[in-house]
Amino acid sequence: MSAPDGSPVGAERSIGQLFASATADMSALVHDEIALAKAQLKQDVKKGATSGGLFTLAGLVLLFSLPMLSFALAYGIRTWSDWNLAVCFLLSFLANCIVAGLLGLIGVVFAKKAKKGRGPQKVAASMKETAGVLQKAKPHPRPELPEDRAPQAIEAVARSSS
Repeated sequence: MSAPDGSPVGAERSIGQLFASATADMSALVHDEIALAKAQLKQDVKKGATSGGLFTLAGLVLLFSLPMLSFALAYGIRTWSDWNLAVCFLLSFLANCIVAGLLGLIGVVFAKKAKKGRGPQKVAASMKETAGVLQKAKPHPRPELPEDRAPQAIEAVARSSS
């Protein structure tokens, strides 16, 4: 078995290798967070487009169906009820307004769902939380160095391997 960087498991890795591995992991995490934000933003845009389409559909139904539906409904009511023709036309107009109102309410519901979608805000909060945790992280206590190994030699190895 081997570690993600190709070194054998259990073998000691230098500070440079550990730093490179941590940097690669952070880079992958940031890329994944950005991909998640894009996916959530795409979903929110889709909900917004659906609500916009429904608002447009409500307007088109009201605009194009009023003349034809009004005449058909008014004459149908007149045939069945023998009411005054003006009252029949008012009732047919009221029915068209109710249909347009229902389509508009459905559009409002979709608009509220799109507004509630807080995908990018969630990702931004998660990234801030990750950055905060990393800033507050304290290094693991190191064991005492043997007398023959000076800190300068370790720093030289770390610089040369990174």
